[in-house]
Amino acid sequence: MSYPKKIFYKDLILYVDENVYHPAEDTYLLAENLNVEKNDVVLDVGTGCGIIALLSAKKAKEVVAIDINPYAVKCAKKNAKLNNLSDKIEFIIGDLFQPLRKKKKFTKIFFNPPYLPIENEKKDDWIEYAWRGGITGRKIIKRFITDVHNHLKRGGKIFLVQSSLSSFEKTIQELKEKGIISHVLAKREFMFETIVLIKGKMSI
Repeated sequence: MSYPKKIFYKDLILYVDENVYHPAEDTYLLAENLNVEKNDVVLDVGTGCGIIALLSAKKAKEVVAIDINPYAVKCAKKNAKLNNLSDKIEFIIGDLFQPLRKKKKFTKIFFNPPYLPIENEKKDDWIEYAWRGGITGRKIIKRFITDVHNHLKRGGKIFLVQSSLSSFEKTIQELKEKGIISHVLAKREFMFETIVLIKGKMSI
C-alpha cells in the first residue's frame, strides 16, 4: 500500500498516511450511524484522519477533534482544509479529555477507542495507540468512562465503538454507574468478534 492513501466517503476526500489509523469497519459503523444536528457541540475523541469530525462539521455548530497521535492531528487538519471545513473544527493533540477546559461540555461525544486485548502494552509506533487496549482491551475505555460525564451537557449523548472481545456489556454497566443510560445501537458480526456501537444518554 502506497502512502498517503486516498479514500472517498460520501462527498469527502481524505488522505491517510502510514502513521495514522486507516478507517475500517469500526470507523464506518460509527460514520453510518452519525446523527448530528445544527446546534450540536461535538467532541471527536481519537479523530484519526478526521473522518468523523469532518462529517460532524457539515451540520454541527462546533466540533473539537482530539488525538494523542500528532501525525493523526496533522493528517486530519489537512483533510479538513482539503474539504473546506477548517473553519468549523478545532484540532487538539492530547490524551482523551486532558487538553480540555474542565467546564467545556458537549452535546455529542464520539469515540472509536483502542479496544483490542493485547498482553504486551508496549507501543512501538504511533499507530498502535489506535488499537492497543491493554491486557483486557478496556484500559482506555475505562478511562473514558471515568471522565466522560464531566464533559457532557444535560441530555448529552455518547457514541462509543467497541468489540465483544473487550466486553461491551461491562461498558454499558459502568456507564450506568456514571449516570449514562446506554444500549447497543448497531453492530456488525465477524467470525471471531462482534463490533458494536453503543449509544448513551446522560440521565442526570
